[in-house]
Amino acid sequence: MQFSESWLRTFVNPALSSDELAHLLTMAGLEVEATEAAAPAFTGVVVAEIVSVSKHPDADRLNVCQVDVCDGALRQIVCGAPNAAAGLKAPCALPDAVLPGDFRIRVARVRGVESSGMLCSARELGISEDAAGLMSLPSDAPAGESLRDYLDLDDCRHTLKLTPNRADCLSLSGIAREVAALTGARLVLPEISPVAVTRSQTRAVSLQAPAACPRYCGRIIGGVDAKAPTPEWMRRRLLRSGLRSVSALVDITNYVMLTLGQPLHAFDNARLSGDIRVRMAAAGEKLLLLNGQEIALSDDILVIADATGAKAMAGIMGGEESAITLDTTEVFLESAFFAPAAIAGRARRHNFSSDASHRYERGVDWENCARALEYASALIMEICGGAAGAVTDAVVEEHLPRRAVVRLRPPRLAKVLGTPFRAAEITQYLTRLALPFTRESTDFLVTPPSYRFDIAIEEDLIEEIARVHGYENLPAPEPKGQLAMLPQPENRRALSRLRQQIADRGFQEVINYAFAPEDQERDLAANVAPVRLANPIASQLAVLRSSLLGGLIDNLVTNLKRKQSRVRLFETGRCFAYAKDGHRQPWHLAMLAYGPALPEGWGREKRATDFFDLKGDMESLFAPAKLAFIRGEHPALHPGRAAHIQWAGRVVGYIGELHPQWTQKYELPAAPVVCELELEALASRTLPAYAEVSRFQPAIRDLAVLVDQSLPLDDILRDMKAHAPQQVCDIHLFDLYQGKGVPEGRKSLAFRIVMQDTQRTLSDADIDLAVTGIIACLEQHFQAQLRT
Repeated sequence: MQFSESWLRTFVNPALSSDELAHLLTMAGLEVEATEAAAPAFTGVVVAEIVSVSKHPDADRLNVCQVDVCDGALRQIVCGAPNAAAGLKAPCALPDAVLPGDFRIRVARVRGVESSGMLCSARELGISEDAAGLMSLPSDAPAGESLRDYLDLDDCRHTLKLTPNRADCLSLSGIAREVAALTGARLVLPEISPVAVTRSQTRAVSLQAPAACPRYCGRIIGGVDAKAPTPEWMRRRLLRSGLRSVSALVDITNYVMLTLGQPLHAFDNARLSGDIRVRMAAAGEKLLLLNGQEIALSDDILVIADATGAKAMAGIMGGEESAITLDTTEVFLESAFFAPAAIAGRARRHNFSSDASHRYERGVDWENCARALEYASALIMEICGGAAGAVTDAVVEEHLPRRAVVRLRPPRLAKVLGTPFRAAEITQYLTRLALPFTRESTDFLVTPPSYRFDIAIEEDLIEEIARVHGYENLPAPEPKGQLAMLPQPENRRALSRLRQQIADRGFQEVINYAFAPEDQERDLAANVAPVRLANPIASQLAVLRSSLLGGLIDNLVTNLKRKQSRVRLFETGRCFAYAKDGHRQPWHLAMLAYGPALPEGWGREKRATDFFDLKGDMESLFAPAKLAFIRGEHPALHPGRAAHIQWAGRVVGYIGELHPQWTQKYELPAAPVVCELELEALASRTLPAYAEVSRFQPAIRDLAVLVDQSLPLDDILRDMKAHAPQQVCDIHLFDLYQGKGVPEGRKSLAFRIVMQDTQRTLSDADIDLAVTGIIACLEQHFQAQLRT
């Protein structure tokens, strides 16, 4: 929303500078995005009238002009503008004038003829880019008057960045109401009186969609001169509000919209047939708009129609078929209220927007329709002439918006804003805001006016009080509260500490969207029923992730495109899946390692990262707890190079190389090693427990057995430790052999068994009993054969 400051000051004129006014509006929630001067600085330029023009004696393209600036004598000025002519009024820079760019005017001789000044174009003054000739001023411009005063060039143009809820400030009247409320300055709104009705001709209006259009006002004005020029003051105000001048009739409707906030539309009455029908469009109905775009209407678009068909998109844009032209002599003027829900999104659907739709979809004052119609009628008759017919005011009361009473409680006001307000202060602020109210005990019962669509609950009124009081005047006390240290159980590991441990092992943390492509979920997690988003931020991110792996692979692709040969990444975050009682949102940890196992160095052998590197990282994170890695499969991993991660007797994740199919699909030079597990498993840890240190010598026995080649070592060790007596402190593998002397399909495992007691030295009988029990367990459970 752009507006001219000098125009605003005709409504309300506070004792503030332009910068102070902009700051005031910004601090009140109406952000002033930009402030521009109407014209650059220049001095010594006045209105001049060319009295006579003669050819220069020594130049074909120059003229010698006699110019009157009302200083007692005519001035001789040499000018090369093609439009210089006797009777023309134009800007004249007098000697010692300073033009934009610090260009100083002096008395000079041009081809032997003295020139006492300079006649100027609009471009030379920085007013516009027009440099085709002298800037032509109206014939009634007073010669000798300062051009800055005559054209109000000391004006400023402010641009507001309004939030969608403040549609009431999309007009000069609305902004003036705000300034008056904020400063207490006197508000002077335009005095609008009904024009005299001198024609009997009217046009009936039928509201066939009253929920979308509960009020429609129209009037016929005949005998207008559409070719009449738009007054300079109106053209200037429109231009400084960001609208170009089109014709007098169009300019007047735009001017009233900017003044009162009520969009209007003028139809050529001679091109209408029968009654006006406000209805929903028929599916497929065609309409050629004023912007030259022909659209096929859908049945949810409101149109203004006559007996022959649709003539305009209601509240959005008129149709070319009923548009006014310079030959128009009779207009039908429309001023209506269209429900925001009936207008919102319709223009954007067809890839355009309009000033009318911008206002209607945010909310327009339905009580202002007739007033705006009368104001526009008066301006049309003043500028274009004509005679007005009676106003047709079609209204369906039950479909007009209702303003519910909003209760404002002073204790609630004090609690939210942090400072108490006296009843007199609240009364003053509500009065300045033009919010009518009654009292009920200490409460204020406020009825929002028809132009305030943003006041519906108590917090809206509290915001209004805060704005007028001034946010900078609210106290800003230091926060106070009773703080207590939260318990930090020793058996829980903080997420921050865990992330630091992973980073210490050379991994870099990434944070990805929780949204994922559906095909990625299907490929990497075999998830055919992901949690789908109702309103995704992008079409390719339509579901919630059930695995962190997809994000890490995308990060790897990005790094490889940037020539990073060694990539080690990790992420912690929530994943999402359906559950019987709704949704599950577990925290996961995922890690990815790609490229050389170690950074490049002269003293290191270069080798690629493999399964065992990432396995070692996982074991270090879980230490001192023990992990088991059990052969298994996962849709994202290489079938022969993958394992399930088992902790505390249950599977908590997976680890392995990326499947060749996905390596090829994502165009990776080699397969990365990845793992993913439930974060809860890492967050829990086993506390160290005291154990008495034995003073007695340990007994060590080595045991070699033959077992089936397919048996996992972890299963064997777990069973041996479970059946070993209490005196056995440790069992570990120290040799694996396959070859000569070992039957095919078998392998030889050599275990070292360490036995020790804290109370006595173990006897040979104790040792033999323990070893015999372990051998029996191996033979019984794994069909092991003792090697001798």
